[in-house]
Amino acid sequence: MTIRFSRTLAALMCGLPLIASAAAPVLEVFKSPTCGCCKEWVKHLQTNGLKVNVHEVEDPSAVRASRGMPDAYGSCHTATVQGYTIEGHVPAADIKRLLATKPAAVKGLAVPGMPMGSPGMEGPRHDAFDVLAVDKSGRATVYKHYD
Repeated sequence: MTIRFSRTLAALMCGLPLIASAAAPVLEVFKSPTCGCCKEWVKHLQTNGLKVNVHEVEDPSAVRASRGMPDAYGSCHTATVQGYTIEGHVPAADIKRLLATKPAAVKGLAVPGMPMGSPGMEGPRHDAFDVLAVDKSGRATVYKHYD
């Protein structure tokens, strides 16, 4: 009985990593083929443990519009994950928090524009920026402020 239990336990343990990886959310990122900061943002996400599929499109703003994200919150790339829209240079930690809490009233997160110092926009200058939580009516509140 102990041998059979040990084999069963070993078989289950071998399958756990597969189950965990299959359940991990994947961000579908839509970006211009020529945008360098988008590539850096994707690297930031991957470095922080998020899975990403990149789709190079000629007009990323069309994806934003199709997802109902107002142009006022626009940036250079749009991502989707588990029904949420992620617009711009949103830090991985904020995406993880969104996916962990799953707020029903939130359509997605946005970092409007391309603030220096945000993920993918690193450089010698670092500007303060806000990550906005955008609700289903298009109104935004500050989700997280970065100095």
